[in-house]
Amino acid sequence: MDFKAIAMGFGFALMWASAFTTTRMIVTAAPPLTALVIRFALSAVVALPLAIAMGQNLRLSRAEWRTVIIFGICQNTLYLGLNWIAMQHVEASAAAIIASMMPLIVAFFGWLIYGERLRPAAVVGLVAGAAGVTLIMGVRLQHGLDIPGTILCLLAVVALTVATLAARGAGGSRNMMTIVAMQMAVGALTLAIPAAILEWGRPVQWSGQLVWAFIYTVLAPGIGATWIWFLLVARVGAVRAATFHFLSPIFGVGIAALLLGERFGASDVIGALVVAAGILMVQLARLPTAPAQPSKAAASAWDGRD
Repeated sequence: MDFKAIAMGFGFALMWASAFTTTRMIVTAAPPLTALVIRFALSAVVALPLAIAMGQNLRLSRAEWRTVIIFGICQNTLYLGLNWIAMQHVEASAAAIIASMMPLIVAFFGWLIYGERLRPAAVVGLVAGAAGVTLIMGVRLQHGLDIPGTILCLLAVVALTVATLAARGAGGSRNMMTIVAMQMAVGALTLAIPAAILEWGRPVQWSGQLVWAFIYTVLAPGIGATWIWFLLVARVGAVRAATFHFLSPIFGVGIAALLLGERFGASDVIGALVVAAGILMVQLARLPTAPAQPSKAAASAWDGRD
């Protein structure tokens, strides 16, 4: 993995983790689904001209459209929809910890459903990740963690897992920004009716913080992080790209404590580090083993010089 891929991974993890803090700012002041519809619509309006300016094709292939639909529904409609509703009652740091479990769930489902063999390091990583989440959530339950909201976050991370697997369909595409724009449009269209039915007439508490948070979440997590994620998957593969999720619990808890003043106790620090270590162990264990290097004799024979 080269320096550019590492920088992309760190940038993605930082933007992705920061989204939980800005989301918390938004949903405590505005109806969550309505805000999401506006966010997706604005993101699509911004991303589509960018795609045209970059010379990308607006006519996508069947595989690209499949990625747009699955990713748009699973990540935007289900994952973000459920998460934004839940975060009216669940702290940003708790939501970030739950969402960071995605690579662990991918590995577990691969073993449970598809019979994929787990290396010993991956098993240890799964156990460590589960232990870290249990530690954090157990302490937070004693401090009033919202149970229904937590359940919604757990359902959301399952949808995020499907969305991440769907991103493989866009690997190597030259139309990444077009794909980002289109899947944002899918999110806006699928959430428009639920938002109108459930949130019609709900007031918005306007403030400078709300405007700033909304602009940031459109540009950084909305467009920037999604685009970087697709590019990273195309560059290093879905498994290596997902390795950077080990930074998410650390970044998520830290940013929420810094900007929102959320609880940042010893259990949060220890739990976040344990979860991060578990994610890293699982992802490193899932990396393919490098093929053996051919001998000089074999190489010479291949070159016709033996």
